[in-house]
Amino acid sequence: MSLFTSVIYFSLGFFISFIFPRLPIMLITRTKGFNTTFPAHPEPIPLSPKLTQRVLHMRMIYWMGFVASTIPLLFGLASIKWGNAPFGFGLWISSGWFILSRMQTFVGGPKPPWTLEMAQKLQLVLDEAKSESACCIKPSPEWKMLSISCNKCGKVLEKIPRPDLGRKRKDGFFAGGFRLLLTDGYPVIDNNLGDIEDSEE
Repeated sequence: MSLFTSVIYFSLGFFISFIFPRLPIMLITRTKGFNTTFPAHPEPIPLSPKLTQRVLHMRMIYWMGFVASTIPLLFGLASIKWGNAPFGFGLWISSGWFILSRMQTFVGGPKPPWTLEMAQKLQLVLDEAKSESACCIKPSPEWKMLSISCNKCGKVLEKIPRPDLGRKRKDGFFAGGFRLLLTDGYPVIDNNLGDIEDSEE
C-alpha cells in the first residue's frame, strides 16, 4: 500500500470517527416534531418549561456522544489488528481524542454547552418573572444570543450566552451542520467579550 493510499484511508477513518459521535446533536432534535413550540432559528426563545426540558435533552444527547464514540474506537482497534491499519488508526485517533476532550470536563476544563445548572437558572428566572419581584407588570422573558431579557421592559435578567438548542438553522443542513462541527454547540459569542448589544447569529 502506497503512502498516498494510506493517508487517504487514515483521513477517511478520522473523518468518519469525527462525525459519528456528533450525529445525535446534529440530527435528533432538528426534526419538525421536536421544534413545534419554538420560534425559528435564530429568533429569541421565550422561557418556558419546554425550553428548560430542551436544555436537559441537549445535555443528555451531548453525553450520548461520549458513548457513541466507543463504537468507532472499538472498530478502529479491530481494524488495526485484523483489517486496514491506516483506516483503523484514523478511527482510533479521532474517537480517542473525542473521549479525552469529553473527559477533560471533569478535571477543570470548559463546561459542556448544556448543563444542569443552566437548566436550573432558566427555571429560576422564569419563576421570578411570575413572582411579585418581577421586573415589570407583565414580564415576558426570552433567551437572546447573549442574555435572558424581558421583551416588555428590556431589562437583562441573566447573562447567559445561548448555545445551540437543536432548531433547524437558517443556513441549511450542510452549512448549519458544518457550523455546529466548528462550535460543538457552544455559543458563538461569549459575555466575556464585554457588554455587547444582543444581536442574532
